[in-house]
Amino acid sequence: MGRAEVRAMRDEIKNDLKEFLRIQNHYFPKLIEDIKKVMDKRNQGYITYEIEVILYMMILKNVCSIVSMQELNDTFNEAECVKNIYKILKLEEKDYLPHYITINECLSRLETSELEKIRKDMIYGMIRKKSFDDAKFLETHWLVIVDGTQLFKFNERHCEHCLTMTVNKGTENEKTIYYHSVLEAKIVFSDELIVSIGTEFIENDEECPTKQDCERKAFKRLAASLKKMFPRLSICLLADSLYACEPVFEICKNNNWEFLIRYKDGSIPTLAEETAAIMKMGEAEEKTVEIDEIYARKPRENVKHKMRWVNDLDYNGYTVAVMELKIEKSGMSKKKKLWNEFQWVTSLRIKGSNAYEFADTGRKRWMIENEGFNIQKNHRYIITHANSLDYNAMKNHYLITQIADMLLQLYECGIKNLKIIRRTIEKISEGLLECLRKLKLTRNDLKFEKMQVRKDYS
Repeated sequence: MGRAEVRAMRDEIKNDLKEFLRIQNHYFPKLIEDIKKVMDKRNQGYITYEIEVILYMMILKNVCSIVSMQELNDTFNEAECVKNIYKILKLEEKDYLPHYITINECLSRLETSELEKIRKDMIYGMIRKKSFDDAKFLETHWLVIVDGTQLFKFNERHCEHCLTMTVNKGTENEKTIYYHSVLEAKIVFSDELIVSIGTEFIENDEECPTKQDCERKAFKRLAASLKKMFPRLSICLLADSLYACEPVFEICKNNNWEFLIRYKDGSIPTLAEETAAIMKMGEAEEKTVEIDEIYARKPRENVKHKMRWVNDLDYNGYTVAVMELKIEKSGMSKKKKLWNEFQWVTSLRIKGSNAYEFADTGRKRWMIENEGFNIQKNHRYIITHANSLDYNAMKNHYLITQIADMLLQLYECGIKNLKIIRRTIEKISEGLLECLRKLKLTRNDLKFEKMQVRKDYS
């Protein structure tokens, strides 16, 4: 593609904010109205700023990749930015937007369930549109990836819900670290669109518990919450080897969910021994798939995916299958080398016709780490930065980030020229911020006709 064509594509995106609002209206036409319905526990006789101003302002903070609350204060309270936000919300314009202290005071009183309801309605809206049905595993199951991560870390106890970890135990450098973690569930709508569907905070109930909360305990609560919110959703759970255990199998069975879980020999020794014995006897089923991978500045590589699996294994009354994948690459020298190998345990029956789909899907668990936590931690939202020291407000900041991330991913996928002109995630947020602060939105900019969004996942 020539420079003139790239320039023309850049010129087509004249108002990033208008395009963002167009995508928001297409997928979530009632989002602003839903935000207005949030139960506001502040004394209504003393408030200056409506709840929708505070919440939508925080969504835009994340969309524009503003890290700190002080930076938000300095950046958003410019005349044109203030006018644009009130115009989007269809409210009578005020001279200023709320100060970050006002925002944090509001978020400290806001029930997290209010934001979870908004997210649930957004997910339902995306599922009902049928636009993402081709992302279903085996044309039936929605892939839900679960993983935990650490959010905030302190040298002193932050609150009674802090988790603790002692490092350099028994030495003069012994130190206790206080931290907060979260267990996140993300639904896969495509390889480029993985959004939050459920959140469970890993937290202690009291200051010095006999046993600390952990990821597996949090999963029980998360699973119950997901089943309550999406009772009929056909789910296939993707998770790491921590979840290869009987309690997780039982939860999936009771919820009518399937699972495809990374498996290590030490996870369930008896199952590993039985699988190895059957494979050694040559009774496992096998399939090899060859794919040519082409890179821009590298030689073409032939990649072999060698799969072996055993169905109908019994583990304490649960019928499971175990799959082994070995990947071999051959470069220009034609010298074969083993690149990687994986194992999974699944509740589904594997066949030769779908074996590669199992292997390809099983490797997608890394997406929650890359598309989810890595980008959110290090590139765009910096979710490890505490925007408030109030624990409830900290939770609400995190949930608002997940809502904003859903909107921003849809914007990136829906405006195909963004990828063609190779605009980075940092530049995308910068472009939205510039438009919010400097371009004047008109009434026509906020009139949205029915449209067809062509998703670009290439």
